[in-house]
Amino acid sequence: MKVVIVEDELAASENLTYLLKKLNPNIEILAVLDSVRSSVEYFSAPNDAELVFMDIHLADGLSFEIFDKVKITKPVIFTTAYDQYALKAFKVNSIDYLLKPVDEDELGKALTQFEVQSQTDASSNIQMEGLLNLIKANNKTYKTTYLVSYRDQLIPIKTSSIAYLYIDSGIVKGITKDNKSYTLDKKLEDIENELDPSCFYRVNRQLIVHKDAIANIKYYFNGKLILNVLPVFKEQIVVSKAKSKAFKKWINS
Repeated sequence: MKVVIVEDELAASENLTYLLKKLNPNIEILAVLDSVRSSVEYFSAPNDAELVFMDIHLADGLSFEIFDKVKITKPVIFTTAYDQYALKAFKVNSIDYLLKPVDEDELGKALTQFEVQSQTDASSNIQMEGLLNLIKANNKTYKTTYLVSYRDQLIPIKTSSIAYLYIDSGIVKGITKDNKSYTLDKKLEDIENELDPSCFYRVNRQLIVHKDAIANIKYYFNGKLILNVLPVFKEQIVVSKAKSKAFKKWINS
């Protein structure tokens, strides 16, 4: 088996090489590449690689940038430091990955899975497309500023300054942490997709709240929750029983 390693950490590439040789002495390491640039150069030319091990984070960018510039048709096993939530998403799409530092048993399982999947090139291509979409989604850029109308002028409002956004008579309003109100000419659904989910959470149909604006949480009947926010909201904010578990997990993240 002929292998190419894309890894910018010397210790990590040496450890992976050692483990691969230990598991299969017949494995040949064709190249160790340490950047997006060197990887594009290598895969732009004919090569004999049968399997590629690729770190997601490289010194000069993210590895998915390689696929934007050159076509790689061989199966790829990613090494990553992503959290377990992201890793589970990869697994749902039948994607091979290894959590750093690479474990010998996990590496052996990944090699076995490669041998099985190599029987169908089509599935490998589908899996690759699925992983790239997931990586891009996890590296999505989020809105940092909204340009809003205020009296006779336009004002840039930083999303980090927004305490919460809500629907008032069909109009979306944003309340900043210093208790100023602005109207946003957008649907709440669109705003939800534009905001960083690690900071903002849509607690119900009417309201999206910033984590920093939550003063406390009270238990309500039937497993619901009541949020108290600052600045104080004019109505009671209720998180449904169906959402309460996910909401508490988000707060605790």
